[in-house]
Amino acid sequence: MDQISRRRVVLLVACISFAGCRPRNVHFVTIGTGSVTGIYYPTGGAIARMVNRKATVYGIKATVESTGGSVYNINAVLRGDLDFGTVQSDRQYQAFHGLAEWADKGPQTDLRSVFSIHPESITLIASQGSGIRAIDDLRGKRVNLGNIGSGHLQNSRDVLAAAGLVEQDLNAEYVQAIEAPGLLQDGRIDAFFYTVGHPNSSIEEATFGRTRVRIVPIEGVTAERLLQTHVYYARSAISADYYPKAILDGDVATIGVKTTLVTSARVPENVVYAITKVVFENFEQFRQLHPAYKGLTRHNMLEGLSAPLHPGALRYYREAGLDEHLPPELLVNGERRPVASGDDRTHGH
Repeated sequence: MDQISRRRVVLLVACISFAGCRPRNVHFVTIGTGSVTGIYYPTGGAIARMVNRKATVYGIKATVESTGGSVYNINAVLRGDLDFGTVQSDRQYQAFHGLAEWADKGPQTDLRSVFSIHPESITLIASQGSGIRAIDDLRGKRVNLGNIGSGHLQNSRDVLAAAGLVEQDLNAEYVQAIEAPGLLQDGRIDAFFYTVGHPNSSIEEATFGRTRVRIVPIEGVTAERLLQTHVYYARSAISADYYPKAILDGDVATIGVKTTLVTSARVPENVVYAITKVVFENFEQFRQLHPAYKGLTRHNMLEGLSAPLHPGALRYYREAGLDEHLPPELLVNGERRPVASGDDRTHGH
């Protein structure tokens, strides 16, 4: 039994132990997020709090787990260890189509999308002393690409490939984003990649030490190749206002993806419907939770999705009149599949 399953058992036993608790009337759900220093964790926490405030209405209690990130969350959702997961839009696409980490397993056709959230920029932070001012300067340098199982590791690899580099051209490290600022400030690495929404506390931490740092742009030929070869990437910019201690000439041009919330075809329709409804009906409150959300609209929360919509989410979008903004390809499987059934084609984030 893994850690998440054990916690669910503890929650259920604790619930049964108290008078007045009726576990048969409560559906417990767990939302997988990411590092506690990123935006995934507070995003999951915000959703859970909204849901828990409506527990008597929908009979749902939500908890949040800090995890290894997108790949872990997708695989855990498909195994049933998590009910929902925050994942990068590129990872959602790759999993559903059987690419990258899922190439050997094949298309993960039980994956379902719910909504998208904030944009995430591929961010490269380098020490001033490293002399890194562009992607080409990474050759021979000590660079953290991201922990195994995270979305930003694949983004780092995509950037390197677009720049004509391979991991062997660098002294690559694979630690979690939370560790990278300290390593940079201690002089143990020269740079690190982090795909994240801004402003971000880890990147802010990296800019406040005695070692001066710069945010390196991802632009020119490298950016054009990324845009041409990967449909889920889009141009992005990091505001200089967010990091006044960094060495910047202005806003930093880069490439980004979007954060999305995913679930499985096996999660009941009423549960996904309630989660979606709670977030969208408290949209203004949700948008105020983090500066990265300031550009959110109800319409752009339907962008960046590639797995079919879960029927529970689609049910709410129809009620709210938002379904006219949905791409047709998101409706096909989600409409026809019985919610509680599996998919015989699934071979297995």
